[in-house]
Amino acid sequence: MQNARVKQWKKLLTKKDRDKSGLFLVEGFHLVEEALMHGLVEELIVKEGTDLPLKWELEGIDLFTVHKDIFKAIADTDTPQGVAAACRKPTFPELGADISTVLLIDRVQDPGNIGTMIRTADAAGFDAVILGDGCADAYSPKVVRSTQGSLFHIPTFKGSLETWVDKLQQSGMKVYGTALQGAKSYKEISKAERFAILVGNEGSGVSKELLEQTDQNVYIPIYGKSESLNVAVAAGILMYGLK
Repeated sequence: MQNARVKQWKKLLTKKDRDKSGLFLVEGFHLVEEALMHGLVEELIVKEGTDLPLKWELEGIDLFTVHKDIFKAIADTDTPQGVAAACRKPTFPELGADISTVLLIDRVQDPGNIGTMIRTADAAGFDAVILGDGCADAYSPKVVRSTQGSLFHIPTFKGSLETWVDKLQQSGMKVYGTALQGAKSYKEISKAERFAILVGNEGSGVSKELLEQTDQNVYIPIYGKSESLNVAVAAGILMYGLK
């Protein structure tokens, strides 16, 4: 446990050290395979007795076989599969004028919600996801697992949403906020060819300042007795409903 490399792997469970090193951990066969396919794996960590798929191309990658107690210490799941990797964060080119759909996320703090929205945006064919201040870290273990590999596919950026809303509007995109007051049902608005959807915090929604910047604010009708929808579910409905 006192080995320097083991200590470094454990540090990657914290945002501070992920930001400092530019690395993050992925865990499980599917996610490690995705990271390998995108050429992002620096170090492969395997629990003793775990067999790796023969098809994996591991040339140039440092491979470490570790005791089960070591693997448990760096794993973030209750029943780890026995394979993990320290990976470089993916880099994506700046968004160009040809993009047509973007998901903007304001202060959503639950990692599962962030990961699910990234995964759904990927499935819906969106061009990018922008995480504003106050959002859960895109490279935390739970977010990475929740994306199921989509973090490697769809450009995901972090930045000021005020700046991004203005930038997207200047490029000719419509920005739809989500709100209960002063909003229309998403079913009643005219669909735009190029648009961004802005969703907000689980408890307080999108900030008032951002809602004042949008072109139109929309809501999703609720027909039953529930007071609200989970933010990731709502984002999914809007991404598919407005496309």
